[in-house]
Amino acid sequence: MQAAPVFLDKKGTIDKVLRLIKEAAGNGAELVVFPEAFIPTYPYWPKDLGFGAEKKLTMDAHVELHRNSVDVPGEDTKRIGAAARRAKTCVVIGVNEKEGGTLYNTILYFGKDGSLLGRHRKLMSIDSEKCVWANGTAEDVRVFDTEIGKIGGLFCYEHHMTLEKYAMFTKGEQVHVGLWGGHSFVKDTMDFASRQYAFEGQVFVIISAGFIEEGMIPDSFPLKEHTIWDYPGGSGIINPRGQYIVGPVYGKEEILYAEIELDQIIRAKTVIDSVGHFSRPDIFRFEIME
Repeated sequence: MQAAPVFLDKKGTIDKVLRLIKEAAGNGAELVVFPEAFIPTYPYWPKDLGFGAEKKLTMDAHVELHRNSVDVPGEDTKRIGAAARRAKTCVVIGVNEKEGGTLYNTILYFGKDGSLLGRHRKLMSIDSEKCVWANGTAEDVRVFDTEIGKIGGLFCYEHHMTLEKYAMFTKGEQVHVGLWGGHSFVKDTMDFASRQYAFEGQVFVIISAGFIEEGMIPDSFPLKEHTIWDYPGGSGIINPRGQYIVGPVYGKEEILYAEIELDQIIRAKTVIDSVGHFSRPDIFRFEIME
């Protein structure tokens, strides 16, 4: 799924999520994936403009982001779960999750029965994201059993956290969801990191990248003129050999569809099994501090 939120509007964005779930499921989708921080938006704006009046603008934006963020669990997750149940599809979505005054960059997983299977909080934010989100913990390194396979996911530059990637592989991940903000300056990174993840882990990778343009931002947003609105997306679906099945797509909203066969994972593992015969456990040892 490559889509834009209803900017900083939780209710409007969730309404859009429900429409898109229905549309995708109506076209046969058994798994629907939304981009990073989709509800109510990725914080594309500058996170810290300094002091005085400009500093107030960033604080005001943060307050609005917090106001429109999601309690987990809560009424918002119930609405999304009910939509997943009606559509009989698994749903994975990126949200801004609030816990008291703290925000987390979180992936939520819903089963076909509408149950909230669990979440993943981003382990390590990058650059100015540290001004917005707290970090996840070891319990956020998770893979979920579903009717369509073992699903796990990471955000953005978490795909460069080598040990976190390997942890996901050891947990038996088969379908990986990569959620990205859709920044233009990471187009190449998103492409090679996602293809490498698929090849290295022998998994299918679904890239769900955000897309947003300046015309989608209300003029009332005080940081609109301080932000370069260059977020073309880059969503796609990649097989376990690191090859695109569909995409990447740039510059528009679009639902991408593909059929996957889990047997392709075994075919890939006959060559390289990163957690099996190719891992040399007699030499290397890996431990997750749970």
